[in-house]
Amino acid sequence: MASDITLYWGSGSPFAMRAMMSLEEKGLSGYTSKQITFDKNEHKSDEYLKLNPRGQVPTFKHGDVIVNESLAICLYLERTFKGQGTTLIPDEAGQQALVLQRAVESDNIQSKAFVNMVYYFFTTKAEDRDEALLEEKAKAVREELQIWEGYLAKQGDGSYIAGKDFTLADITLFPFLATLVRMGLRLEGRFPHLASYHEKLKERPSVKASWPPHWKGTTGPGWLNVV
Repeated sequence: MASDITLYWGSGSPFAMRAMMSLEEKGLSGYTSKQITFDKNEHKSDEYLKLNPRGQVPTFKHGDVIVNESLAICLYLERTFKGQGTTLIPDEAGQQALVLQRAVESDNIQSKAFVNMVYYFFTTKAEDRDEALLEEKAKAVREELQIWEGYLAKQGDGSYIAGKDFTLADITLFPFLATLVRMGLRLEGRFPHLASYHEKLKERPSVKASWPPHWKGTTGPGWLNVV
């Protein structure tokens, strides 16, 4: 039950948001929540490193079981609490394969938008940024988003990313998309299906419960308005 589950998480981490959404969707909102403060370097403390040697979030603990990777946490929750709350992975083989494919595929957004572009803004002073290089990075993000726009268009209006039902695929994708919007990405007009999807999922109870506290009432850096 939720009483013997502990989640260590950090505000603004899309990976922590995945785990939090999964817990909510499985009806486990009574878990012990331990927020890790990055500014205080709590994720690098000796105590935390014993649980997660990489010093990253999230870290999930259920009894004696410790799981550190967000996708593994989601899979563990679905397997352990199958039949409870939202079904995150369908039983039908073809649909299950599609959900898992989209879940893994979402890492392309991380590599192209976060690792390739956001990290560049984070580590490069404004006066040192190469505009041609920035446009190259922005183009890669636009092309990646267009793929996801196409997936939603194929599913039809009002759908989720892998069909008519909310699944693990949405849990892995949405935190990335929400973070990009937070950082200035404009979806309206250019990516209409993604824009509708983003607005729809923002209202989902599991998303509201997992929304990063420091996002509330504040705006992001606006770096991705160049995409």
